[in-house]
Amino acid sequence: MADGQLFKAEKDYTKEADKQIPEAEELAKSNVQAAIEKLSVLEKQTRQASDLASTSRLLVAIITISKDSGDWGLLNEQILLLSKKHGQLKQATTKMVQVAMSFINEAPNQEKKLSLIETLRTVTEGKIFVEVERARVTRILSDMKKEQGDLNAAADILCELQVETFGSMHRREKTEFILEQVALCMEKGDWTQAGILSRKIGIKYFARKPKRTPEQIEKDKKEREEKEKNRSIDDPPLEPEDDVTDLKLRYYEQQITLAKHEDKYLDVCKHYRQVLDTESVEENPVQLHTVLQRVIYYILLAPHDNEQSDLLHRINADTRNSLVPEEKELLKTFTIPELMRWPMVSQRFGHHLCSTDVFSATPVTSDQGDPKAHDRWQDLRKRVIEHNVRVIAKYYTRIQMHRLTQLLDLDEEETESYISSLVTAKTVYAKIDRPARVVTFAKTRDADEVLNEWSASMKSLLGLLERIDHLITKEEMMARIQPTGDNAVKAH
Repeated sequence: MADGQLFKAEKDYTKEADKQIPEAEELAKSNVQAAIEKLSVLEKQTRQASDLASTSRLLVAIITISKDSGDWGLLNEQILLLSKKHGQLKQATTKMVQVAMSFINEAPNQEKKLSLIETLRTVTEGKIFVEVERARVTRILSDMKKEQGDLNAAADILCELQVETFGSMHRREKTEFILEQVALCMEKGDWTQAGILSRKIGIKYFARKPKRTPEQIEKDKKEREEKEKNRSIDDPPLEPEDDVTDLKLRYYEQQITLAKHEDKYLDVCKHYRQVLDTESVEENPVQLHTVLQRVIYYILLAPHDNEQSDLLHRINADTRNSLVPEEKELLKTFTIPELMRWPMVSQRFGHHLCSTDVFSATPVTSDQGDPKAHDRWQDLRKRVIEHNVRVIAKYYTRIQMHRLTQLLDLDEEETESYISSLVTAKTVYAKIDRPARVVTFAKTRDADEVLNEWSASMKSLLGLLERIDHLITKEEMMARIQPTGDNAVKAH
């Protein structure tokens, strides 16, 4: 018999097991070692005969007797010994480990609990058939370290698991493990590792499923039953049909925190839009109002580019914005090519915006709220000024510096700084002539460009003239072939 490979049982030891297990349990009250030895003899016979059911029962009985004796060292010893037996059946080992896991919470103190956990981790190390059990035991150990305040150890222990490769683990449990890994990394301040781990979760898993009719539900149920019936013992279990809304909200909450930490406002906006596309959020007026606000705030804070501009106009077209009238009005001002003076924006919307946890007009500490709230308020001012620069560049080819500073409500140094940053980002084209104190927004063109444009315009004009000539000729020909009034009467 190959190590752990399951063959058809050569002999059924069920009757012997039924007889000897109760006898051993009775014997264990007076002599634990004798009871274990008695069952070990039968366990060897059942293992060699490939009797899976009886072997599993005997392994469970041996470790249960060891635990009930109160000797946790003996329990650890028996778990290690039984798992290393030659030709031990994999399914029997799995059953033993699962039962031993249930003993963890019964341990009388922390030391014995840790000892049992380490024993189970040793037994399950490198064995694919107990990879799920190893992951669960490791998670318990990580939680214990976290309760003790050792975040680094808790994160290191849990993050060593590559649960995304576990074929026998349900997808929901995998996702919960990865979310826990990300949360621990964020708590200990390892933001880079948290970002890497979060990318292991496929967002298609959170996609909103269309509502099904009762007939479709019944049909899917029958198909699942058929697949379960035809599934072999080596195939992974079928994924249960459950609601993943809680995982989705938890995942995007982490993604929003990660994006906020790196000031990636456009990503924050996208994550909030995914939260918005959740049935539970849509049905909760308070959550819907809050998320709609955040979507608008973070799209306005995002630096201007083609993607941001496209998303800005799509958000502006959302009919649900009527639930947040103040934010809707502010959003609309960014979609219109008109100047919006920062003092007026601050006066009109400042009190309302700073009443949220997103913005703060004054610096705050971590005890008072979000320490980045004041930075976001300054970033909003930047976006207003950058919008104004783009508007001015659209309407002016050349403008005096003092007039530009009046329109932007800035001094010359700040004005130059903002224009330079926008030119660097290739948002606008501009040249500053300091001696003449003139800013030029029109791009200078060389003679070749002017001639090429003139040539293209002339070609277009000649094409239109040719088209008109053709249409006139066609009308004249149609007029000639139509019968006159007298000829039409004679024909009748």
